[in-house]
Amino acid sequence: MKRAIVAPPALSPAALDELKAWLGVTTTRDDAELLALLTASLDLCEGFTGTMPIESGCEDVLRARGDWQALSARPVQAITALAALALDGARRALAAGDYEIDLDADGGGRVRLLVPTDEDRIAVTYTAGMAAGWEGLPEAIRQGLIRLAAFQHRERDSGAVAGLPPAAVAALWRPWRRVRLA
Repeated sequence: MKRAIVAPPALSPAALDELKAWLGVTTTRDDAELLALLTASLDLCEGFTGTMPIESGCEDVLRARGDWQALSARPVQAITALAALALDGARRALAAGDYEIDLDADGGGRVRLLVPTDEDRIAVTYTAGMAAGWEGLPEAIRQGLIRLAAFQHRERDSGAVAGLPPAAVAALWRPWRRVRLA
């Protein structure tokens, strides 16, 4: 399975303002770096919790099979399209009657083909994320994102490699962590 973010999350100006307030930064000189740190914090949050914090457009490339296949990001808000992928990358939209989708109460999404295709792979386009925007995130998730970005900003010149996320951030995110058995 291969996942791509086709529509990255949009960080509102409030996210940057919160980080700058936490750091005591009043100029705009470091805004690009701070936004990059917030974006990296979103990725680390997803890796730690198993949940995408802010809604993003995603695409998973899966094998074209008739059994149920789970999507990689959670929580899935909507599955918007399925397309068969040819070896040369050409796409052919699948009709709604060619597949089934399932969204479970736990945030998972899955698909299965009902009609065989000549192609070996399918592309599933969907939206996943805990909140539509920064303001909709739970307070602990938001505070963890701010603290992690601030930590990375403060440690940028130290050269020390610290375990991420720091313990204070992990404590904030732990209630949302999904543990999977392999």
